Amino acid sequence: MAGHELITAQLAILANRLPAQAVEELADGLQQAYEAQLAELPDPEAAAHAAIADFGDADTITAAFFRESPWRQIAMTLLATGPFMGVVWGLTLLSVQVWDWPIPPAVRIVYGTALIAVALTLLTVTREKRAYRQTRTATLAAAASLVALDAGMLAAVMTVPSIAVWPLLLAVPASLIRIIATLRALPATLTR
Repeated sequence: MAGHELITAQLAILANRLPAQAVEELADGLQQAYEAQLAELPDPEAAAHAAIADFGDADTITAAFFRESPWRQIAMTLLATGPFMGVVWGLTLLSVQVWDWPIPPAVRIVYGTALIAVALTLLTVTREKRAYRQTRTATLAAAASLVALDAGMLAAVMTVPSIAVWPLLLAVPASLIRIIATLRALPATLTR
């Protein structure tokens, strides 16, 4: 049985937002919903509207995909760990008097700017509701950048001779755990 133009329009919107495999599955379900409504309602227009109301419109379906997407979960986790990481690393850097380190100001500015950009990217990903493919790419880039930033901080701290401050006992393992957890979570986002 042929579809209706409203059904086709909803699927076109979904095709622009979601992975092709998901859209194929949704197309089958939406078509079945339309056919079921058409059996009850003699008007194809009314049946199409009823099918979309029952099945969900493109915005509702996309929002559901976003809530369950693995990269949104990664972004939420990384954002949730951010304040803790900021506190333990901030205390560590204050304790070791980071202002005395021989790190050029440009490096400090680039590091800080990159950290802010990553945080803003992750925040944007958690709020986005339509650009499914773009948020996946943004999350992967932000997660990889955060791994690099954590690794850079660990490397910088290891170059300072004999720093034994209590915040470091929290900061180093926290960064290592976040690096490992992020690297373990990324493959799942690449396959979905």
